Amino acid sequence: MKIIRTSTIGLSLNIFCKGLFKELTDDGYQIVALSSPDSDLQEVEHREKVRTIGVKMHRKVAPLQDLKSLIKLIKVFRKEKPEMVHSITPKAGLLSMMAAKIAGVPVRLHTFTGLVFPSAKGLKRKILKTTDRITCLCATHVMAEGQGVKTDLVKNRITNKEISVLGFGNLRGIDLNYYDKTLEVTQKAAQIRKKLIEGLEISNKDSTPFIFIFIGRIAADKGIDNLIASFSELVKEGKKVKLILVGDFEDADPLKPETLAFIRNSKEILLSDGWVEDVRPYLAASDALVFPSRREGFPNVVIEAGAMGLPSIVTDINGSREIIFDGENGVIVPPDSPDDLLSAMRQFTDNREVVAKLAARARKMISDRFEVSFVRNNLKSYYRNILSGY
Repeated sequence: MKIIRTSTIGLSLNIFCKGLFKELTDDGYQIVALSSPDSDLQEVEHREKVRTIGVKMHRKVAPLQDLKSLIKLIKVFRKEKPEMVHSITPKAGLLSMMAAKIAGVPVRLHTFTGLVFPSAKGLKRKILKTTDRITCLCATHVMAEGQGVKTDLVKNRITNKEISVLGFGNLRGIDLNYYDKTLEVTQKAAQIRKKLIEGLEISNKDSTPFIFIFIGRIAADKGIDNLIASFSELVKEGKKVKLILVGDFEDADPLKPETLAFIRNSKEILLSDGWVEDVRPYLAASDALVFPSRREGFPNVVIEAGAMGLPSIVTDINGSREIIFDGENGVIVPPDSPDDLLSAMRQFTDNREVVAKLAARARKMISDRFEVSFVRNNLKSYYRNILSGY
């Protein structure tokens, strides 16, 4: 059976489906990957050994360009005649589900990996809800990456169709053989820690700085302003703390000027040189992840941190609350609450024995719920079920 997997840009397929397409091909499916033509789509083609199709899609609202993309997708689906089109990401979902319905594709599946409308306001919120409703109307099957996303879809009456969540949620799963403290990873981690503590007098374990890490877009929506406000307060209090920031600054969602100034000037912060392909050494060099995002679908970085044995401080939002259990493998604080975030970070720096207990449970809790073969087997079973009879 032929399955066309679509996303707005190749990066989404490259990240979410790494290794998956190869497995599905081995299972007898004919997989075609479709997105805007870019280097990530080419990488998917070479790594996964699948055919790819490039159809330009704009991530933002662009009515004329969207119409052109829709027409191209209809032509592609009519020519390819797949049994199923499976889309992720909002724009690809809207256009792919509409085109697949018009082209007569029998099974049309969209997966919501995150929702934008809950944090939007006014007309923008109404438009986003409407486009999500159209996506669901054109789909035959709807999936949410986690229970939180499903709850928002139901609460806002986006669709009356059954919404599936596979396993404990998450689309990628985690390769625990890869996310481990190997000799190579620990050696690189030691070099990172050396940069952070260079010049400090460390006489015993208690005098070693506590190292927090954030990985993701360095943007306001990720709660970075609150993170820096809390971290700078710990520095003022004389706490022995360091912070690693791994990611790219986002011009479309800028930080406050005072936040940027502190990041640029603080000796207590280690800033990566943009996005980092391999985050394992940075995680291995750290003591805890702090992830104060305002909204997520299902943040993979929290899973990756747990797999590397790190406890996390996260906000009480979709996805994060499905990975972290308060007091077991991390701490959950209210979103957009600098005082609560500061309190949690202070607790971590002052009570390393508590942190050690949280860390001891972190990897096992990830292994039990998000190991990659478990996640993929759930998806394969779901595919077999919805494709039966075609």
